[in-house]
Amino acid sequence: MPSSLAIGDFSRATHLTVKTLRHYHETGLLEPAQTDQKTGYRRYTTEQIPVAQIIRRFRDLDMPLAEIRAVLSAPNVHARNNLIAAHLKRLESDLSRTQIAVVSLRNLLEHPTPAADIGRRKADQVMTAAISEVVDVKDALSWYLGALGELHAALSAQRIIAKGPAGGIFSNALFSHARGEATMFIPCDGSIRVIGRVAPRVVPSVELATLVHEGSPANIDLAYGSLATYVTQHALAIEGPLREYYLVGPQDTAEQSEWRTEVGWPIFQTG
Repeated sequence: MPSSLAIGDFSRATHLTVKTLRHYHETGLLEPAQTDQKTGYRRYTTEQIPVAQIIRRFRDLDMPLAEIRAVLSAPNVHARNNLIAAHLKRLESDLSRTQIAVVSLRNLLEHPTPAADIGRRKADQVMTAAISEVVDVKDALSWYLGALGELHAALSAQRIIAKGPAGGIFSNALFSHARGEATMFIPCDGSIRVIGRVAPRVVPSVELATLVHEGSPANIDLAYGSLATYVTQHALAIEGPLREYYLVGPQDTAEQSEWRTEVGWPIFQTG
């Protein structure tokens, strides 16, 4: 019996909002594995995560729900690939912006996701320079880049040395409702003075299941999906915001293929 997730955890794992998942259920595109007849609560299995990831990429390519349903219900691989090829051809002829999503989708469909190298570690409590704001998920990447640059500039101006890689803390609401609190921080010695959006903040300790994502943030939801599967199958998940640590990021190189992001899912302490 596959492990199951509540709709909120499935939302975090797939980067599809709760509202979107409910709509996909109502239209029959992605139905939950279980629905409580009394409460209406939906539960999904970890086996549905790859399906949700494929749907998300088709939607990134502006494919209508009816066409996605046809692809998912195609009688054979040849018919499915013909439908996909026809849509990709239309998009590639007009929209250069779709190229990243096309490559990602092809990789997801043609190459099985390798076994994830998932670890566990405790992130200690640290004093940091931080920026915290409520952001929309559609603005998250540009907000992350701007906040990171502002943090590094503030530390440089105050001659404070970073004591570790920058990190991010992301509330559950950011994933499930497409808007929520996000925090960017850099561990540092000394007391950072408030300047602009930058302020001192204590980042609490937490036990994490971790996975290092390689490359740009475009496919980072695959890492989230692998972590969600792992913590669910091992019954480790606890409530709490997700974390990212930018081991190699835009401050180190402009080449996104060289970026390395450690994604952390909170778990209870196993000793």
